[in-house]
Amino acid sequence: MTNQTTYFIGEFAEQTGLTIDTLRYYEKEGLLEPHRDANGRRQFSEVDRSWCEFIKRIKATGMPLRAIKQYSALRHQGNKTIDDRVALLKTQRQLLAAQRAEIDSHLAFLDKKMSTYAEMKQNLDCRNKNA
Repeated sequence: MTNQTTYFIGEFAEQTGLTIDTLRYYEKEGLLEPHRDANGRRQFSEVDRSWCEFIKRIKATGMPLRAIKQYSALRHQGNKTIDDRVALLKTQRQLLAAQRAEIDSHLAFLDKKMSTYAEMKQNLDCRNKNA
């Protein structure tokens, strides 16, 4: 790696917010492929940092690691896999949309119940004033 800023694993862990163990695990699983210096120490680049940010973000959507690994393998195959990668992202988006619909339903249920209690309380207050 010439003329690029590189980071050893400790500094890279701090910058990405991932633990050293996580970085090693991602490497073992094929998600990261850091270069090694003459002493065999991992050297991470800005490209690696961007990729880690993507992994963190896609994990936050709930995408399972096996799907992230599949996405990563497709990414390494180049632009000919764009449609396949988009398909993975669409699948994850559909799952999130379904989760949002379920959460919206739960919120509506809670709103209705709170409204019922507000009406009950208002009716009780009116009765107490008239008594």
